[in-house]
Amino acid sequence: MLDPAFIKDHVEDVRTGLRNRGLDADKALADIATFEALRRRLIGEYEGLKRQQNTSGDEIAKAKRQGKDAGPALEASKMRAQQIKTLGVQLDSIEHQRDTALVDLPNLPHASVPVGKSAADNREVHRHGEPRTFDFEPKAHWEIGPALGIIDFERATKISGARFAVLTGAGARLERALINFMLDLHTREHGYVEVEPPFLVNSASLTGTGNLPKFEADLFKIAGDWDLYLVPTAEVPLTNLHRGEILDGRDLPIRYTAYTPCFRSEAGSYGQDVRGLIRQHQFDKVELVKLTTPEQSYGELEALTANAEEVLKRLELPFRTVLLCTGDMGFASAKTYDIEVWLPSQQTYREISSCSNTEAFQARRANIKFRAGGTGKAEFVHTLNGSGLAVGRTLVAILENYQERDGSVTIPTALRSYMDGLESIAPLA
Repeated sequence: MLDPAFIKDHVEDVRTGLRNRGLDADKALADIATFEALRRRLIGEYEGLKRQQNTSGDEIAKAKRQGKDAGPALEASKMRAQQIKTLGVQLDSIEHQRDTALVDLPNLPHASVPVGKSAADNREVHRHGEPRTFDFEPKAHWEIGPALGIIDFERATKISGARFAVLTGAGARLERALINFMLDLHTREHGYVEVEPPFLVNSASLTGTGNLPKFEADLFKIAGDWDLYLVPTAEVPLTNLHRGEILDGRDLPIRYTAYTPCFRSEAGSYGQDVRGLIRQHQFDKVELVKLTTPEQSYGELEALTANAEEVLKRLELPFRTVLLCTGDMGFASAKTYDIEVWLPSQQTYREISSCSNTEAFQARRANIKFRAGGTGKAEFVHTLNGSGLAVGRTLVAILENYQERDGSVTIPTALRSYMDGLESIAPLA
């Protein structure tokens, strides 16, 4: 959530930032300004009456000691108490209306983010590795997996419906190997603490990360009276571990990693995205989350992105990293790098990780603060998140980039110890 005080003092900068994101926010900003002005006026009246009420008690006691009639002062005190109560209700209502208007506004882009309307305006930062040259026509993963007997889309559809998959045998082992490899890399070499969070979260957690209320249609909600949703990403429970807390600044940055299944409706997806494993309703992901000071956050974003890239380097998969433009960033992000892995069947790079700095946007919604040096004034932390990596898409990249002419798939060297030394997966006889 944006800081209402910052909006008040820098309204034109805010207006420009939101327009660069493709949002016409004139009405929302006008409403917020109106609510904020009314809120400040009510606070002045409310606090003035409370001061009068505090002093009136002494005056009433003095009148009684002097044997004077305290009736008028008591009546005035009673009326003030009612006014204070009424103003308190009005103040709560205005703050709720202001916060409702604020909660629908996205984060402002960082000054280093290129202005643009769509993915076509994203800026490539660098590439790593060269796409393999095949001496045969490479197949898509949705052909390779069934031919190897490791992915079954038809039975998954029977069990759950479209856009689910069953992994069996070496496919299930490869998925598990990838999860363990990623977690080991991030905890043993990159300094993250592994967490196993709940896979169900409440609405307060989703509001804290910016998934609610705007993106409720993308979530799977538990039926009945439960205030619970299936996690769309481990970013939600990891960020909310410290919701409502004031942290010791000497403990920052805090780095967490977790594996979870993720559940998304993926409304609006179409074309090749809905075929195979690219956009499933359920998928596995290893997530990276950091809580930092404002001074550290952009250095930590570069490090987090490098941590995610290292997974692909170890797997020897070609990839590129792009800086997203203002029109292509996520709702909560101030700056985002997308890491895109090469898919031979599509002859293009596809997103496999999105690494973002949300600055204080999520922390303000979730009320996560810190005190520098452990003492002094509390201020909001900066939160960062990124996939380290999307496991299903990594599996896709391995199947397509490591496929052989005879239909087999070679296991990347970095994963063989996790696969009991298995070097390749052979096609069904």
